[in-house]
Amino acid sequence: MSHQLPDVQADEPDVTVGLSQVGVTGVEKLVELEGEDRPYVLTAEFSVFVDLPSGRKGIDMSRNMEVIDEVLEDAVDGETDRVEELCGEAAERLLAKHEYTTTAEVEMEAEWVLREETPASGRPTQGTVDIIASATATEEGTEEEIGCRVTGMTVCPCSQGMSESRARETLEELGVDEETTEAFLDEVPQPGHSQRGHATLTVTQDTEPDVDLMELIDIARDSMSARIYNLAKRPDEDHMTYAAHANAKFVEDCVRSLAEGVVDAYPDLDDEAVIHVKQENDESIHQHDAVAEREVTMARLREELSA
Repeated sequence: MSHQLPDVQADEPDVTVGLSQVGVTGVEKLVELEGEDRPYVLTAEFSVFVDLPSGRKGIDMSRNMEVIDEVLEDAVDGETDRVEELCGEAAERLLAKHEYTTTAEVEMEAEWVLREETPASGRPTQGTVDIIASATATEEGTEEEIGCRVTGMTVCPCSQGMSESRARETLEELGVDEETTEAFLDEVPQPGHSQRGHATLTVTQDTEPDVDLMELIDIARDSMSARIYNLAKRPDEDHMTYAAHANAKFVEDCVRSLAEGVVDAYPDLDDEAVIHVKQENDESIHQHDAVAEREVTMARLREELSA
């Protein structure tokens, strides 16, 4: 004999306080997206949230998982080719299924393996980047975010400046003339303490972000002192070390390079697009790390860079 199961979530709570986010995190799924040459399979982790009014005890949690499975099945069938579009579709379906909500949010992070060549020896290798995507759906519309987090190398200009000063004094003591000294220092970057850096770059719009993910990855990798590679023969190590020391950057410089790179690459991007740029450096000679960050509209960024 079947009977109607009670919908306890729909009851009024003992404490009538609304909640801005209720949902699930750490939902791991395989995502298959259609690429130009071949499909891409990502191991992605999702977080899914909706808001909850004060008069309802709980959300229908299983609907969150149901929506993610539905959208991913569509992606496997080739109906989705952009991860931000996948998040946007999921957020809109969540909003429709939870009739008591006003906001639905979907966040996704995935590791993407890139095939590339080492910079000096030309050996084939693979590298990884983190893809970041999200979407927020309301009755007014849907905002989608796409971007990346990449790893590179930075060299401290202050530390390098002290090394250069020491080298200049030593060359002078050895009797090297000033012109030769300056020519040498121009050609041979001096030591500076280096660190592994992590650059984050995302673009958010209320329409499908008009940007290319691979281009964002290139902008982020080039914002630091030098790119790094998993495989490195001696010529590659020399290349990376020289390139980084010839392009020493503070954590602040990296964030500004990220911002400038987006403006240069996308002159037609909508003024209302929101750009998020962040640099985190794992300091090598300190027990703390260095961080710089900015979130700004494209219009404001253009204005600052043209001043």
